Parts: sequence; C-alpha cells; structure tokens
Amino acid sequence: MSRASRQKVQSMTIARWRFALAVLLLAVLMAALLWHVALLQVVPGEDKGFEFLQGQGDARTVRTEIIPAHRGVITDRNGEPLAVSTPVVSLWANPSELKSDAVEVAALAEALGVSEIGLRKKLKRYQGKEFVYLKRNMPPQKAENILANRWAGVYGRTEYQRFYPAGEVTAHIVGFTNIDERGQEGIELAYNDWLMGHSGSKRVLKDLKGRVIKDDGQLKAPEAGKDIHLSIDLRLQYLAYRELKQAVAEHQASSGSLVMLDVKTGEVLAMVNQPSYNPNDRTGIKVSALRNRAITDQFEPGSTMKPLTVLAALESGRYHPHTMIDTSPGYIRVGKKTLLDPVNYGVIDLTKVITKSSQVGISKVALDMEPDVVRNMFFRLGLGQGTGVGFPGEGVGVLPSRSRWTDIERANFAFGYGMSVTALQLAQAYGVVANYGVKKPVSLLRLGGDSKDEVQLDDLGEQVVTRKISHEVVDMLKTVLGPGGTGRKAQIEAYPAAGKTGTVHKVGKEGYVYNRYRSVFAGMAPANDPRVVIVVDIEDPSSGKYHGGEVAAPVFSKVAEGALRLMHVPPEVTAADKEKVATEQRTIQEPLS
Repeated sequence: MSRASRQKVQSMTIARWRFALAVLLLAVLMAALLWHVALLQVVPGEDKGFEFLQGQGDARTVRTEIIPAHRGVITDRNGEPLAVSTPVVSLWANPSELKSDAVEVAALAEALGVSEIGLRKKLKRYQGKEFVYLKRNMPPQKAENILANRWAGVYGRTEYQRFYPAGEVTAHIVGFTNIDERGQEGIELAYNDWLMGHSGSKRVLKDLKGRVIKDDGQLKAPEAGKDIHLSIDLRLQYLAYRELKQAVAEHQASSGSLVMLDVKTGEVLAMVNQPSYNPNDRTGIKVSALRNRAITDQFEPGSTMKPLTVLAALESGRYHPHTMIDTSPGYIRVGKKTLLDPVNYGVIDLTKVITKSSQVGISKVALDMEPDVVRNMFFRLGLGQGTGVGFPGEGVGVLPSRSRWTDIERANFAFGYGMSVTALQLAQAYGVVANYGVKKPVSLLRLGGDSKDEVQLDDLGEQVVTRKISHEVVDMLKTVLGPGGTGRKAQIEAYPAAGKTGTVHKVGKEGYVYNRYRSVFAGMAPANDPRVVIVVDIEDPSSGKYHGGEVAAPVFSKVAEGALRLMHVPPEVTAADKEKVATEQRTIQEPLS
C-alpha cells in the first residue's frame, strides 16, 4: 500500500471514543423516549399521564345512556289489554352543534313536519344549552329516516308511548298518562307508582358525530312496571257502552252512567259514561268529558230509595210484606207540603207500595218509625261513605245526620230526597239486597284467580241485614217489573229480574226545576239467584220521555240479558215454559188416530 493510501484509510477511521459517545447518546435518547411513553401510558399519578389522557379520551367518546323501562300493562279480568306501552323515538338536538345554515334548518323542519320559523325560534331560545326536544314520540321508522340524513347535532332516543286499544269504551276507568308516561286520570293515576318502571343505564362509545360505535356494558338493569288486572270484563264493557250511548242519543240526554257489579264478589264488571273521549287523541277534548261520572257525580236517588226504606221497616218488626196501608185519598199533607200519588191507590199492602212506587204509602211508613231508623239502614248499606274502590275523585254523597228531624225531612228522606249518592254507591247498596244481606267491598281490581281464591272471596263481606228480610225485599222488587209495576220495560224474558225505577227532579239555582229530570233504574238479575246488579242513570232526557221506567229501565233489560248470556248463566224455566213442555209431551204420548 502506498503512503497516500495509508493516509486515506487513517483519515476515514473513527476514533473509538467518538463511536462510544454516539452509541451512548442514541441509547440515552431511546431510554428517554421509552420513559416518556411510559409516563404517558403506564406510570400513574403523573401530570398529564395516562389517567389524564384516558380521561380526556373518555370524555370525548364515552357516554352513559338511559335504558327506558316500559310501564306496566293494564288488562281486563280475562287478560285483554286496555293500556300498553309501545316503543317510540324522540328526536332531540344540541343547539351548539346544529348548523344554522338556512337550507339545512329548512330541510330539518320539513322532515319533522313543523314550521321552519317555529324551529328557528326554539333553537334560538335554547342557544347555549346542550339539549332540546325537536319532536316527541315519533314512529321508529319515521325517526330513523330523519336520522339517516346525519344532520350534525340531531339525535334520537328511545322512549315509550301509552296506547289504549279499547279507546273511549274504557277511558273513564283506565284514564291516561302524559307525554312522560305519568298517570293523569283513572287507574293510571291511582296506581301510578305501581305501574311506573325504573329506567336502567349503559355505557357506550360514540364517534365525533354522536353515533354509537360500541356498547361498553350495562351499568343498571331497567325494571319494568308491574301489571294490573282490572275487574271489568271488556265484553260486558262494550255491551254496556253501546246501549248507554244509544239511550243517551235517543232521549237527547246531556249525560249518562251505568255500573254493573258482580253480586257474589263485589267486583265492577262494567262501568261506562256518556259523554266519553278518546284517550289516544285528546286534541280538543272537553274537561267535562274526563269525569268518571259513575264514581264522582252525586245526585238525589229518588224512588230507588223506597225499597231500602222498606228494608228498615221490615227489620223493625212492625211491618211485613203484606201489611196494609191506607193511601186514600191519594195524597198526604206533611207540614206545609202535599205529597201526591198519580192516582188514589186506596188501601194497599207494603208490597204494592213498592210496585206502584206510592209516595203516600212510603211517607206513612217513614213517619211511623223512629227518625234515625231509615238513616242508619242507609249508612249500613254503604251510603254517605266511600266504597273503598280507591278511585281518584270518588264522591261520598250526602247522608244527613240530625239531632231533630222535621216530618217533611223524614218523608223526603224515605223516598230519596234531601240526600245524594253516586251510581256506584247505589249499586253497592242494591248489591247488599241481592246478596242476601251481605255487604261486599267494591273492587275495580280482579279478585281471586283460581278456585281456591274464589272460595276465600265468598268469605269476604259483612252481614248487615238478615237473609230473610233481604229475600222478602227482592220478592217485592220482582213485582215492579210485573203487570202494573213501574218498571215493566226492565223485564227480561229469559231471566226474570227485579229492581226499582226512579224519576228525580233536578235542582236549579232556585230549587227544583219542574221540567228537568234524572231517570234512574237500579236492579238485579236473575231475580231468584242474582248474579249482577246494574244501575242506570240518565241525566236531562229531553225527547219527551223522562220517567225511569221509560228511559233507564230498557237499558237495564238489554245490558242485563246480554251480560247473563255472556256469563253463561242458564235461562230460568218459567211456569209458562213448563206448561208448554208438558203440553208437548202429552201430545207426543197420545196414540195416533
């Protein structure tokens, strides 16, 4: 190698210390880099360490979402749904994220079906906030179509909306909820805490546009609301609603109510009112239509109280069904008032006093007893107190208690004036008579469920009147629907019934109004072993007919007959039927000539 070559190689050789220094520097840089990465991702507690970064990342992507819980289902006694919750989607927006571009807002308003001006005002009003509803309770498919446009700041959340399959037929019993599924009327209000569910929650990961990209686990499971089984039978409810609505329209009445009770259990099998409303669409609804008149409205029951007055008379031991009473000359002077019968019935027995609804006869009976005897009987039957049904706004009526009674007060009280009841109270009182003197608590909830429970239900109740006296009154009430009675139009061909009519003058600003009436009928069927008690109350009939036997009694007949058939109660064989069968058998047995 030449000298020049050796000098060139030596000039290219790196000193060892320089190489070592370079390697050391590279190693230190690598270690520093690894340490920095460790500080960011491994070592806790450092400022802006991995916990800080992870928190910042989660703050931008991890969200806690509510898992809505549906409200409990309300059904009739046979499991038919009366109120259910269906899933819907509510659209909401974050005004700070939503673009204010005129074209985009106009497109969003059109998709929502709302006014563009109204939408702009709403967004401006909520500017600076992070949440505003755009539209509540939309069908899921329609909401998804809107969300598919991926408008910035527009989101959807699953909620539930209440739906009532029977609509106006069960509206007054079931009631309704508000947009947040909280009970506002009826059973929905009375049992709101029982029906309400408790929402759950879950953690999700979202992208920058708010779309869920991953479910990160459930934090709390949702708890669905508890179901309620009502005592009403939807078949009987439809039947009662149809007949009452037709009667109110036919007689051009202002309103009406009908209550049907199960005599054996005290359960409400049907309860309807007119006018009604559609709980699925309450736009333009009148507040007066919301009342469950059968439970809330109080009225003077009139002549429907006469059998209950007779019940007290029989219990006193001073009267029996055939005690003779002189009603001549067809009127009686009590204080300054004259009480009249339509005609002079002369001397009639106590049974005919009920058959003809004699004002004179029942007044003489009442004036012959101690003042509190009739009042105490009414109270024992459930009047002047709540039925215990637990319905919001239930009326308790007026059952006066006086230290001194005037004669006219005693007489009026005996035939249903100077007091007030609800249709449900009146039904409960007649239920005692029909159930051989046993008073059952009224229930809007289904009782029992199997044969063992039904036996236990028969043990419920209180014997407030003797069986013998109750049976005697039922026999007297049968005559009201017979020849010469005031309630002949209430009779049922296949199921002999019993009951009492009532025609009551309405009260105005200056006392009783001579040309305004309330038509009432309270009855039971079948008469020989009552299964149902029905009270029909029709207010202000104005078509010309107004007597309880003309307006309310036919409704009882139609509803009672249909109900007994639906309940599979076998028709009773009458004496005429027996004679017809016997004649046919004799004809068959005669030898052919």
